[in-house]
Amino acid sequence: MTDEGCLRIPVVWSADCLRHEPAGEVWLGGREPSTEVPERASVILRSLQSAGAPILAPDAHDEAALLAVHRPELVRHLATIWSDWQAGGYLSDYGRDRVVPYVFPTSAMLAGLPVRPPAATHGRVGMFCYDTMTLVGPGSWEAVCAAADSASTAARLVAAGQRAVYALCRPPGHHAGPASYGGSCYLNNAAIAAQALRQAGAARVAVVDIDAHHGNGTQAIFYGRADVFYGSVHVDPGAGWFPHYMGFADERGMGAGQGANRNLPLAPGSSDAPWLAAVSELCAEVRAHRADAIVLSLGVDAAATDPESPLLVTAEGYRAAGELIGQLGPVVVVQEGGYDLASLGEYVLAALTGIDAGRGYREG
Repeated sequence: MTDEGCLRIPVVWSADCLRHEPAGEVWLGGREPSTEVPERASVILRSLQSAGAPILAPDAHDEAALLAVHRPELVRHLATIWSDWQAGGYLSDYGRDRVVPYVFPTSAMLAGLPVRPPAATHGRVGMFCYDTMTLVGPGSWEAVCAAADSASTAARLVAAGQRAVYALCRPPGHHAGPASYGGSCYLNNAAIAAQALRQAGAARVAVVDIDAHHGNGTQAIFYGRADVFYGSVHVDPGAGWFPHYMGFADERGMGAGQGANRNLPLAPGSSDAPWLAAVSELCAEVRAHRADAIVLSLGVDAAATDPESPLLVTAEGYRAAGELIGQLGPVVVVQEGGYDLASLGEYVLAALTGIDAGRGYREG
């Protein structure tokens, strides 16, 4: 923060991020209200505007930025599935106002047979979406692109010399893998930013993920690479938390990426002390990785007031984490989770204030 109390970290933001309206989620077979709502972004934006942060519009993306971390089939699916859904009569004939999968080609189902693209649109959705919570609607693709644009623009600014830039991305992205989406995530904004930093000249990049849930998509994208370290502090999936199947401590990377992946799962109910100890441990590994630039997957759903996780981190804890991460070097901050609208802006501002205090932002 400056002496006048203004947040100097630039905020990259597009109002198109508000166009995604999931209108609920299907959880345990029933449609329930969504927590990943447009107001999440509005609350954060108002908080940062009140703190005096400069607001910048993103540049339009080059599709190559998406294809650098995602398979073409996934990008094409997300770009076209809503129009295909409408053309198939799912809205007009069946009253299905959002795209939702109902059958999934799991390895158990296929029993060794190859995946054959289904003729039916409603059958095809499960090839890419791995849960029933992540719905697609009429403005979803535009919002997904705006979030990706914000992340890639923030990476460009950091590569050009800014010490810290915050991308207000919505929908979030760290659960989206090379050819899959889920967990309210469609394209992986943090991975897009990390790859953009690499292509701009950073020899090594580290993604530090402090969302309450493991970023299985980011891990999957970089799991076999040594040039991008991925580290995550999150609630233990072994205690029954999303994404359930990955995020365990023994997942250390494979091939060239062996040792460049680190998961630090925490017990439900963990508060500032164990959480910050884990963040500090990740920061030590980032230094050992000799990262030239950092991508922070900033989920604030570890907040004590958040309904989506059992962690009990305070705003002061997030500020302290921001300071630790800000000391590591140039950082692109990408918004992930955080669902308590009453405290969301406070927690994001606390993290960015910490980054500022940790010299994560410097003029020039």
